Amino acid sequence: MAARNTARKRAFQILFEGDQRGADVQTVLGDWIRLSHADTRQPPVSEYTMELVEGYARHAKRIDELISQYSVGWTLDRMPVVDRNILRLGAYELIWVDGTPDAVVLDEMVQLAKEFSTDESPSFVNGLLGRFKDLKSTLRRDEV
Repeated sequence: MAARNTARKRAFQILFEGDQRGADVQTVLGDWIRLSHADTRQPPVSEYTMELVEGYARHAKRIDELISQYSVGWTLDRMPVVDRNILRLGAYELIWVDGTPDAVVLDEMVQLAKEFSTDESPSFVNGLLGRFKDLKSTLRRDEV
């Protein structure tokens, strides 16, 4: 499972970089893949990282709508960039990836928040993604 943990961390970094650069995440993913082929010091981008980034990209608009709708007192623009992108990744994996247990997704995203964000971020991430977990079947159904 360490490989999945690494894949999630890289997917988060790609989403974060895309957000910071104002670039499409698939463009950033392509940059990371090219760099890993050109520079042997760079680790390869795993299939699961690609799946997470591409899956997020397919549902990005809906994911941002959900985060905006369910985050109390925080607009997407006011959220710390790290938290916003952890939530994006977590929402995608939680709602649209059936092969990963919900508890694993929640734990992994909270760990990313602990590693990369503020002291308050893990509880914020856990609370919002926990809400998504509880509403998962409805949130999936609402997408057209």
